[in-house]
Amino acid sequence: MTPAAAAAPSRAYRRLSVEERRTQLLGAALTLFAHRAPDEVSLDEVASVAGVSRPLVYRYFPGGRQQLYEAALRSAAEELKLCFAEPTMGPPTERVTRVLDRYLAFVDEHDAGFSALLRGGSVAETSRTSTIVDEVRRSAAEQILLHLGHDENSEPAPRLRMMVRTWIAAVEAASLIWLDEGKRPHPEELRDWLVDHFIGLLAVTAATDVRTAEAVAALLPLETAAGPAGRLADRLAPLVGVAGHLLPSGEA
Repeated sequence: MTPAAAAAPSRAYRRLSVEERRTQLLGAALTLFAHRAPDEVSLDEVASVAGVSRPLVYRYFPGGRQQLYEAALRSAAEELKLCFAEPTMGPPTERVTRVLDRYLAFVDEHDAGFSALLRGGSVAETSRTSTIVDEVRRSAAEQILLHLGHDENSEPAPRLRMMVRTWIAAVEAASLIWLDEGKRPHPEELRDWLVDHFIGLLAVTAATDVRTAEAVAALLPLETAAGPAGRLADRLAPLVGVAGHLLPSGEA
C-alpha cells in the first residue's frame, strides 16, 4: 500500500452559500452583542468568532460595524417577537405566563446587549435601530391584545390599548432593573409578579372603562381557580376584607 493510499482521506471543504455565510456572521455578531454594548465590539472580534478574515466581514457588510449591528439587531428583534407569539387557547393569564417565560429567558441570554438596546445612548443607535425596537413593542402589544379578545381587524378600545402598552413598558423597566439587581429575584418570581401586574392593571381599567369591562367579562369564564387570576384573587380577598372594615359606614 502506498503512503498516499494509507493516508486518511481529507475532509471535503464545502463552500458556504451567500445566505449561509451571512447567517454565520450574524450569529457571531449576536454572540458578542448579546453581552456587550455595540460600541465595544470590533469587526476583528466578529471575524475571529466566525473564523473568517476581516475583509470577508466587510464583503458581506460593507457598512462596517453599524450595518452589522443593525442586521444583528433585526435578527434579535425577530426572535424577540416570537416570544410573544402564543396560541389563543386556554386561560389568558396562563398564556401571558408562558409569554413572559420566553421573554425573560431572552433577556437572560442577551443581558448586556438587551440593556444597551433599551437604554439607548449608544453611538450605534440611529433612527433605524429605534424603529426596530419600536416594531417589537408594537408587535408585543398586538399579541397581548389578541389574548384579551381583540379582533386584529378592528381598532381596540383606547383605554385597553393604553393599559397594554403601559404594562409592556413596565415589563421592559422591570427587566432592566432585574439585570441591574444581578438577576434577582428568581425569574419565576419576577414572572409571577409581572402577571399579577397585568391582572391588576386590567381590573383597574375595567372598573372605569365599559369596553375593557366587557372584554374582562368575556375572559373570566376561561380562567381557573388554580391559575394566576384565581391565586391572585385568593391572596387579595383578605386585603379587600380589611379595606372594607376601614371604610366609613355606608362606603364599604
